[in-house]
Amino acid sequence: MASGDERAGTLDLDGSELRVAIISSRWNDTIVDRLVEGAIRGLHNFGVTQIEDVSVPGAFELPLAAKIVATSGEVDAVVVLGAVIRGETTHYELVAGECGRGIQNVQLQTGVPIGFGVLTVEDQAQALARSEADGGHNVGEEAATVAVELALLKQSW
Repeated sequence: MASGDERAGTLDLDGSELRVAIISSRWNDTIVDRLVEGAIRGLHNFGVTQIEDVSVPGAFELPLAAKIVATSGEVDAVVVLGAVIRGETTHYELVAGECGRGIQNVQLQTGVPIGFGVLTVEDQAQALARSEADGGHNVGEEAATVAVELALLKQSW
């Protein structure tokens, strides 16, 4: 059985008619900016040019922003991007868990595909390794691929 990366590499997705919003958090902006660049690169790889850019303070706010955008009727898919880096308190668990749960709830409630690109990492080095530029491992680019693939799946049904 082929890995997800191998199968994704063979996809021929035409997203040229899709409208996609990228919603990103401003917290940990050095990392998140790299994820946004990856998401834009990923969307462009599939021909997506209609891209809306929305930012919110942090990862905890991503679910509400995703719901606002998803229910607007203005987009076919959403990409959410953020970075939650473990600190010395349990704040990490709360933010990361509720962000993921909230995004999944929005996706299921609205039927609008959401590419989840929120890093939950132990330290800055792990975040940098998951937000590489120019063909390296970039979770933002991966989330954009998910959003395009699911939006096209939804359209085909």
